[in-house]
Order: sequence, then structure tokens, then C-alpha cells
Amino acid sequence: MHLDNNQDRAWPSPAAGGPVSARVRLPASKSITNRALVLAALSDGPSEITNPLRARDTLLAAGALRALGSEITDSRTGWRVTPGQPAPGSAVSVDVGNAGTVMRFVPGLAALTSAAVSFDGDERARQRPVGPILVALRQVGAHIEDGGRAAVPFTVHGHGAVRGGTVTLDASGSSQLVSGLLLAAPRFGEGIEVRHEGPPVPSAPHIAMTVRMLRAAGASVEELGSGRPEAWRVRPGRLDLGAVTVEPDLSNAGPFLAAALVTGGTVTIGGWPRDSLQAAGQILDVLRRMGARCEVGADGLTVRGGGRVHGITADLRDVNELTPVLTAAAAVADSPSVFTGLAHTRTHETDRLAALAKEINALGGDITERPDGLQIRPRPLRASASDEPFGTYDDHRMVMAAAVLGLAVPGIRVAGADTVAKTFPGFTDAWAAMLGLRS
Repeated sequence: MHLDNNQDRAWPSPAAGGPVSARVRLPASKSITNRALVLAALSDGPSEITNPLRARDTLLAAGALRALGSEITDSRTGWRVTPGQPAPGSAVSVDVGNAGTVMRFVPGLAALTSAAVSFDGDERARQRPVGPILVALRQVGAHIEDGGRAAVPFTVHGHGAVRGGTVTLDASGSSQLVSGLLLAAPRFGEGIEVRHEGPPVPSAPHIAMTVRMLRAAGASVEELGSGRPEAWRVRPGRLDLGAVTVEPDLSNAGPFLAAALVTGGTVTIGGWPRDSLQAAGQILDVLRRMGARCEVGADGLTVRGGGRVHGITADLRDVNELTPVLTAAAAVADSPSVFTGLAHTRTHETDRLAALAKEINALGGDITERPDGLQIRPRPLRASASDEPFGTYDDHRMVMAAAVLGLAVPGIRVAGADTVAKTFPGFTDAWAAMLGLRS
């Protein structure tokens, strides 16, 4: 991990003066927006994406598709995507930033062009797992040069078509390794069959999201295996995304829902979907176990804290994006917690397990790293007496964890809080509004 150096711009995370009471409207889902963009670029005709997320990760995805020849027209309500191709024989560049969806979803699309497409991004992106999808794409006919790194930077030399076929890979590092193959597969000559071998794939609901969105766009997709699928088959065929409205990003609800839990308050999330493409049920199950009352009604989702946070033992593999805010809540709970299923989060925007342990322990906490998770023993916390702010390591979820801690621990300053714009521009303003403060 590297240290944040922008201490002069540290954000003072506000403490709660009492139980919060707020209604919050979330930005749109990054995961749905970026899948919709890729499917739109692979469709036979123009598509309309209403209410897309406009944040760093999705703007990088839109930029990648523009580089590959698609036209994306911005309007007040969303994006109109008209598929296109780069000039045959041209050389184009794609900036993945630190967006896992871009580095894993776009190579399959690039392989279908007749251009040389170079991928590179932030320093941290070079440490994130992408090798398995590059190997898999080679196996189905793509030509990719990576200098043996199995990471960015790499170049996809498109030849206008991809053969397709059957591949086996270990996707335990990221569910996006599977989704990235499935999304482009309808345009492969033989489609694709993807078989996973290895530890369980994390974030399985995100693969289910990919499958549902592919089917809605006209693709033929089979999930193979009983219970938790371990293989997927996509047949070749046409795609037509048509018109899609992106639902709110439920992962970004995490800190606000944790605020209700930690302060014993009430938070309503407007527009909470009754039939979500995201892991809504799993999110609410964890919150209930930690002491919240959750009700989905006409106004959205309302979460009420009971005045105490309960420690739990939970496998967070399917809702791992909530780990930072749940760890923050668990650090002020009435009993210990153990979170498992999280080994893969060491290769997210930062090593989240190490970062959470380091920063919360600096506040007086007692968090022990485990091979696949964290053990949290609640202790009285205090803002660090040193000049070091709470480190976020260019990780948007660490900013959200710090915000939740700040409710109960006055005086926390957060380094690099602007990195939260990766998926939630305006987060600190929304957080202040929840607390009735001016930003």
C-alpha cells in the first residue's frame, strides 16, 4: 500500500450529534452502467441508457468504447450509444484507470475489432488480476501481447473476429473475469463455454447480473451446474440492448444504511428496486443480523437502527463491496465479529483487509487480519493524536468506511477523500446533508 500525501486536503469526517434521520437518493449503479455500455457497443443498432452513472469508472468505460469506434451522445437523461468500429489497421489506446470493469470487460470487445488496442492505467491497475481473462481470450482465438506480465499494460491485436469455444479458468480473483468473457461471447463465432475451477467465485450476484442483462439483450445464456453455477454457456447470436434504465447503486447505499445502524437513526433510500439486478437481499440480511430493521415500501428502503450494533460472523463473499463500511460498524459493535470470504479483496483498489486493520487499529481498534477476512474486537476508539489522517489509499470504499467511523469517533480527518468520485461524485455533500450540515 502507498501512503496518501494530500493531508492538506484531508476531509473532516463529521460526527453525529444524535440519531440520523434522512432520505437519500443514490447515484446509479456502476456495475449496471458499464455492462450496459459494453452490450450497447455490441448491439446491432443504437441503444438508450437512461440514468447512467457519471463517475470516473463509467466515464473511463465510455471513453474506451469511443476509442473503439462507438458514438456516445450525452443528453440530460442519459446516453445514446451507436455501435461502431475503429479504422482497420489503426492503433488506439484505452485508459482503464483503476476500473476493474474496464480492464476486464473491454478486451473481449477489442478482440472483435481490426485494430491494435493498447490498455494501460493507474499504477495500482498493474497489480490487479487480469491474467486469467487474457489467457482465456487467447484460447478462443484472440491475439494479445502482455510481455509476460499477465497484467496491464497489454495490447489486443484485433483481427475482426474471435473464434470462441470452451475455456477453463480460475475466477476466484474476481467475478469480472467471468463476466468479461460472457459479455462479448454472443459475437464470437462459436460463442463460449466458461468453466471455473478453483476456490468459489466471489460476487456471484454480479455474474447473475451479467446473465440477466445478456438475456434481456437477446442472448442465449445457460448456467451449468446446480446451486451456485460453476460454468456458463453463451451461444452466438445478435444483441439488441434497446432501452435500459439504470437502477441505484446499492453498494453505495452501504455507508448511509450503516449510519442508521451506528447512530440508532432512520435512513430511507429512495428508488430502492423491488426486483434488483444487484444483491439487495444479501445486503439487507447482513444489516438485519447486525441489528437493523429494514422495510421496503412505496418510499423505497427504510432502515432503522436499534441503538446497538451487534457483532456477527458472516461470509461476505457475495457482498464484499460492503466490507469496509461493515467493518467500521463492527468496530463500534457490542460484541466481536468475524468476516470471511474476502481473500480476493486484497487485490481491489487497495489491499482492503490490510488497510482496514491498519487504519482502524491506529484509532485504538483491535482488528486482526485472517487469510480470507478480518476478526474485529470492538474497543473504545479515538481520533489519532498524530498528524496522520485516516488513509484511504485511492480506494473509494475506504472513504466510506472513514465516514461511518467518523459518526462515532469525533475528530477523524480523511486523506484523499476525493477518490470517492470513482463511483460516487458528491458523496461528502450527501453525507453532510444526511447529518443536516452544510457541505
